[in-house]
Amino acid sequence: MSEHHDPAPINALPPLIAAIALAIIGVEVVFQAGARGLAGGPEAVGWRIAAIEQYGFSNRALAWMLETGSWRLDFLSRFLTYPFVHSSLMHALFAMVMVLAIGKFVGERMAQWAVLILFFGSSVIGALVFGLLFPEGPGLFGAYPGVYGLIGGFTCLMWLYLGMAGENQARAFSMIGILLGLQLFFALLYGDDKTWVADVAGFVSGFFMSFVLLPGGWRLLRQKLRQR
Repeated sequence: MSEHHDPAPINALPPLIAAIALAIIGVEVVFQAGARGLAGGPEAVGWRIAAIEQYGFSNRALAWMLETGSWRLDFLSRFLTYPFVHSSLMHALFAMVMVLAIGKFVGERMAQWAVLILFFGSSVIGALVFGLLFPEGPGLFGAYPGVYGLIGGFTCLMWLYLGMAGENQARAFSMIGILLGLQLFFALLYGDDKTWVADVAGFVSGFFMSFVLLPGGWRLLRQKLRQR
């Protein structure tokens, strides 16, 4: 009797995308354990706030470094640590789901090192733009600028595929249009939330970085621009 192996119902995740998602939820598990008294003692209740203050991106720290010309490593490291600190369980879960969903699509079509650059590069640029525009605050934390960078990569891939298929390339921007519309709605509903600026910067940087990170992507972009 011949052996029969059923294919896996879900394709394996790109390793770096899985690692980013696990880091996001792993940090949140620690916060949840501390808040519920399962670890760390009484002080653990404040772990989330302490982590945001120590590892979240600080606009004022960036302004201080630019003003004094002193580039402190503990301040610079926040560009890379803030994506892993979230305000709540739902905040972290939604970020993790987005990383897995969008990152799987992008990670299956880009090299692993390219996905890493895309996520962290968009996180850094998103925070930098946010800090330069709002030097007095309010600070930034959460994986969303990096997630929007992955969405930028997704949009770039769709834009190229639709162009090669001779279809309307504007359709590639439907996802970001819906997400930004929702963000604008919630910003108006809940007050003056400026963090959407970092998300938009993450998306734009992710979109254009993808042309460099994709094999032949820059050549295809130049061909499209010449045709216009």
